[in-house]
Amino acid sequence: MAKKQDMFYFDTFTSCAYCAVKASEILRRCIDSYNPDDLDDILAEIHEVEHEADVYKHDMINVLAKAFITPIEREDIILMSQCLDEVVDKLEDVVLRLYCDNIRVIKPEMIEVVTVVERCCVEMHEMMKEFSQFRHSKTLKDKIININTMEEEADRIFIKNMRALHTSETNPLEIIVWRDVYRYLEQCADACEHVADACERVLMNNT
Repeated sequence: MAKKQDMFYFDTFTSCAYCAVKASEILRRCIDSYNPDDLDDILAEIHEVEHEADVYKHDMINVLAKAFITPIEREDIILMSQCLDEVVDKLEDVVLRLYCDNIRVIKPEMIEVVTVVERCCVEMHEMMKEFSQFRHSKTLKDKIININTMEEEADRIFIKNMRALHTSETNPLEIIVWRDVYRYLEQCADACEHVADACERVLMNNT
């Protein structure tokens, strides 16, 4: 396959990762100046980004179905596209949770983990920009490690927030609602780590 055709896959991975960055920015903006009356518009905005990511994924699968030779294994292309799509889906799920549960006031603890998730998406995008050079890159492994480290940071914040929720909140309904919100946020970081794991799998199989 010609180099230009190879780059279609890597460029599409990068575009999907940028959708995650945009979705994380929408989520962070939502939280920074939270207004429950704006959630309809925010949900529409983040859904548009999620749809854009879906289009990239479907276009890639269509090209892959007709391809004779691919730059990496077909199953790795499918896995990477699924993992990248999952990140955007999980970010949208957080906004959906806020909307469906009619959350009127944001807990300050949420800001810390949203910041980590946004950083994680930015680093994932940088990793995907480097991914086409996976055989020779001097920074790709560091970016994988950085994402794993940020996921661990998100885990620590999740545990801290869950502990605080169950020891300081007395309203059972609030506990149920915020437990779900924290869990959905933690899954955003998990999804970024899944992309990093898929990237590491390609490295292990090809270098």
